Amino acid sequence: MKLTYFPETDSLYIDLSIKSSVKSEEISEGVVLDYDSEDNLVGIDIDNASRKLDLSELITIKMPIVSQRISA
Repeated sequence: MKLTYFPETDSLYIDLSIKSSVKSEEISEGVVLDYDSEDNLVGIDIDNASRKLDLSELITIKMPIVSQRISA
């Protein structure tokens, strides 16, 4: 999973898979779900992310990952 924030558009994209999106569905204003050819969720796009989310901190709990801190 990869989270990418685009400050120029204030949007956050959450990649859930390396598969390409072939279909998108807006589920609420500014929140779009992307699906692959087998209808699996592959990404989430959130417009005006700083108004909808607290982007100052990301906390993971019991995730089997190696932590990395990358600043833009």
